[in-house]
Amino acid sequence: MIARSHHITDTTSPEIQTSLTAKRVENTNTVPPVVDLKFWTEQLPELSETYQAAGPFPHIQLDDFLDSETALYAAESFPDVEDAGWIHYVHLNEKKHGLNKRDLLPESLSLLIDELNSPEFCAFLSKLTGIPNLLPDDSMEGGGLHQSKRNGFLNVHADFTVHPHQPHWRRRVNLLIYLNPDWKPEYRGELELWERDMSRCSRRILPLLNRAVIFNTDEDSYHGLPDPIQCPEGMTRKSIALYYFTEEKELPKKVWTNYRSRPTDGLKAALFWLDKRVLWAYSTIKSKLGIDDSFVSKTLGWLSRKKS
Repeated sequence: MIARSHHITDTTSPEIQTSLTAKRVENTNTVPPVVDLKFWTEQLPELSETYQAAGPFPHIQLDDFLDSETALYAAESFPDVEDAGWIHYVHLNEKKHGLNKRDLLPESLSLLIDELNSPEFCAFLSKLTGIPNLLPDDSMEGGGLHQSKRNGFLNVHADFTVHPHQPHWRRRVNLLIYLNPDWKPEYRGELELWERDMSRCSRRILPLLNRAVIFNTDEDSYHGLPDPIQCPEGMTRKSIALYYFTEEKELPKKVWTNYRSRPTDGLKAALFWLDKRVLWAYSTIKSKLGIDDSFVSKTLGWLSRKKS
């Protein structure tokens, strides 16, 4: 018997917690699906209501999202951050690493991503979010595998609103799947969801193994992990990040990743703003020239070597 549940409240606020539990019997002669869409689809009326009513912007946390063995195997086969192909996003507003080259992904992770980009899964997301005709991004621009070492961070931000190479594609939904066995609260690394006016953090979600977080991404859906991760050396915070779009008839408004300072950031806020403006200039050039993020990774690496 396998139980799956979703939790709709802040992990730091168990007193306001609602959960849905159900069970399904597996036929021992068959392989369980990577994502049990039949199970999740049966819960859609309640899940969709929860999602669309959530604050500070529509979102939901779904635990035990994947088949349990699939999730564990994905975590175990996650490439090392020192392997080839990783893009190193290291600047004032973030310190993390990304891998979106399909030919460098282990087969297990590539097949999992294919499942999450399938028409059936996109249809499920559309019903969950209330946003029709969601499209996957097979290029995984800015997404794919994400990994952060000890002291890694990602300042609070709203995501870019238009695909860099598809000007009619408006970004609408993020899916994050965490792959961190034995992650302890003292390691930090919570996903923070902030109020739209940046007055306070509304919710914190630990990046536990097989936990999925789905949320609308708009011009003011601010989120991040701004406090440095405190996991042991040699351990990393791992996740899969996939983004979904709608194709618009009119060109949607283009806003690049908008980093925001917190009320407690003080004088650092000016530095974060300057860094953001430099990144906006890079993003504009990237969009016009059709280059990808491996370019910025190499550039940042070159600048780091020059400073040392």
